[in-house]
Amino acid sequence: MLVRMICLAVGYVCGLFQTSYIYGKKQGIDIREHGSGNAGSTNALRTLGKKAGALTLLGDCLKCVAAIWIIRLIFASHGGSDLLLLELYAGAGCILGHNFPFYLNFKGGKGIAASVGLLLALDWRLFLVCAVLFFGAFFLTHYVSLGSLLAYLGFVIALIVFGQMGTYDCTQRALYEMYVVAAGLMLLAYWRHRQNIVRLLHGNENKIFLGKKR
Repeated sequence: MLVRMICLAVGYVCGLFQTSYIYGKKQGIDIREHGSGNAGSTNALRTLGKKAGALTLLGDCLKCVAAIWIIRLIFASHGGSDLLLLELYAGAGCILGHNFPFYLNFKGGKGIAASVGLLLALDWRLFLVCAVLFFGAFFLTHYVSLGSLLAYLGFVIALIVFGQMGTYDCTQRALYEMYVVAAGLMLLAYWRHRQNIVRLLHGNENKIFLGKKR
């Protein structure tokens, strides 16, 4: 339990680097007071333009990669076959830090860009599955939120499938714990997107066309 708390803490500290908030401050605005009101890459794109959206996506992605690499370096020698589980905890901590930064009154982003970093650092195959789902949904509907929600569902399903196929060198107990953590992250993402889900159901969610809102 102590090791898991350390992984969560390391991830949370990395997640506190709020890329869009910092970029917005340099432009003289608080990104959370504009657009959808969150410090995420989609809101940065809509509010500040393509450059801001790209930099936010990159920064939020890399901070989760950094969190996982730090844990990999710390526990590589004695993490055993369950090292992947510890890396997942670090990624989860980073997403929590991104979504709920204490110094911004726990008002951050929705964790999607940070989740991209988690997938990249954890398993590129999971990333490919989620990328296909996201871009497939986005290019068909132009709804970023729908693509994000489908990608998260794909992440959980693919993780379970790969885990049960023996893809990962983990104990069965660690695999079950990974499934629970991944499902928790999915539920968190869905909760953070609850307003988007309502708009999707009513057909009035904002669409994005090549970086422009119509």
